[in-house]
Amino acid sequence: MPDAAPRLEVFGLTRHFGARPAVDDVSLAIAPGQVTCLLGPSGCGKSTTLRMIAGVERPDVGVIRIDGAVVCDAGQSLPPEARSVGLMFQDFALFPHLTVAGNIAFGLKGARADKAARVEELLARVDLPGFGAKHPHQLSGGEQQRVALARALAPRPRVMLMDEPFSGLDNRLRDGIRDTTLEVLKAEGTAVLLVTHEPDEAMRMADEIALMRGGRIVQRGSPYNVYNAPADRAAAAFFSDINVIRGRSRGALTETPFGAFLTPGHADGAEVEIVIRPQHLKIDFDRGGRGPNPTPVEGTAARGMVERARFMGRDSLVEFRMDFDGSKLTASVPGVFLPRPGTALWLMIRRDRCFVFPAARKPV
Repeated sequence: MPDAAPRLEVFGLTRHFGARPAVDDVSLAIAPGQVTCLLGPSGCGKSTTLRMIAGVERPDVGVIRIDGAVVCDAGQSLPPEARSVGLMFQDFALFPHLTVAGNIAFGLKGARADKAARVEELLARVDLPGFGAKHPHQLSGGEQQRVALARALAPRPRVMLMDEPFSGLDNRLRDGIRDTTLEVLKAEGTAVLLVTHEPDEAMRMADEIALMRGGRIVQRGSPYNVYNAPADRAAAAFFSDINVIRGRSRGALTETPFGAFLTPGHADGAEVEIVIRPQHLKIDFDRGGRGPNPTPVEGTAARGMVERARFMGRDSLVEFRMDFDGSKLTASVPGVFLPRPGTALWLMIRRDRCFVFPAARKPV
């Protein structure tokens, strides 16, 4: 993370539509060259937050600062053009009647030679040299996205706000365009706030992820920490499929098909959920039906019957019905592994990869 004073600061941002808060007490700080992703499902308040920072939506409560200067508080709200923010959306919104050079130069001021030099600089930076005379209809979707990026960067905004900017691109192009965009934004020293509902995109692009739910930020941190130390079951499930093993904590222990789990901090008799991702549920191919045998990290083996196996390309998903309690668990196995339904196999779990949460009141 860049070691610099925040370029964008947001304090207590709140916006109601009727009685319901669409955004509820959101606070953020983003340094120059840093990419923060607002990640969450549709309707959680991500885009509303972005619009308030851009200046096209007025918050009910909150303060927004750019390079320490207040651009919005209870007494004032500067218009978008006075905030030094760039905007990128899924719709590239290029002017069809203007050339590529004309689109990029549209918001620039100053001498013609200076504007032309800035256009050429940006075309080179987004790997489109010589494209200035073309029109948008002559470009591919990826090329249009790079022109939109160059246009947004042309006036040298201090903050770039991006709302699902890559979702309209073909999957084959998306990764390359994202990498190019990230490289250019960091080279410009721009503070970036990216809105997305795709965990893979957030993990790929972000220095920091702010996970939103119900208008609030429920967890913030580096991609590694948000993935490996989720705040709750819903946070874990947002990043990947999960297995949930339910039980009751008694004497700080919970009995499971894989032996007793330590569950400190939960009241005696409280229902708990032990969450583990499919890739951390291991099939013990060496056991050969010899029965459970505890190990320090993986604990006790448990037997399950294969119900279904599916090949997914890079790995195979195998669904089991556990002998212990009839619960269903899914394991992810690298490569091709398609055992027949009814096959009995022994399973182990990585205890250091499990998360323990209070039982959810409703299914997630």
